[in-house]
Amino acid sequence: MTQSNPDLAHDWAKNRISVKSLFIVFFYRASSWFAQHPQCLIRLAGIPVRILYKLAVEIVMGCELPDRVKSGPGLAVFHGMGLVVHSGTVLGCGVTLRQNTTIGAKHAHGAAPVIGNNVSVGANVVILGNITIGDNCEIGAGAIVVQNCAPGSVMIGHKAEVRSNEEYG
Repeated sequence: MTQSNPDLAHDWAKNRISVKSLFIVFFYRASSWFAQHPQCLIRLAGIPVRILYKLAVEIVMGCELPDRVKSGPGLAVFHGMGLVVHSGTVLGCGVTLRQNTTIGAKHAHGAAPVIGNNVSVGANVVILGNITIGDNCEIGAGAIVVQNCAPGSVMIGHKAEVRSNEEYG
């Protein structure tokens, strides 16, 4: 789960079906390389790249994947719109993220999730807190995940309950 030398071939293979996905992931990798570089001068030289990344990906495309997120090779971002990832999140190798998904902390200064290798995250998913999602998990569309998940788990949905207005009046 290292960011220091991402395997761009894996990123290409996972995102080649969408120019938008390729753009997001390759721009994320470039901005991350500068943001997480140990030498201050290189981090400073990367400011224009990081600003352009923020403008193009976060503001224009509506995809908040901070360049401080640590991610292994093979990251896939399908659609990207509405994706919000906490800057402290750690993503393993071969992780797939889909639109309208939130990965973050339960509280303002809380810890973010650690997501293992080969995890597929469906659309409209919420993953919150200081939790670990094990390797080879699948998280179905609309799931709300707030507890650790064993490797190979499949997490599906969270059924809403119908309540009357009088109960909350």
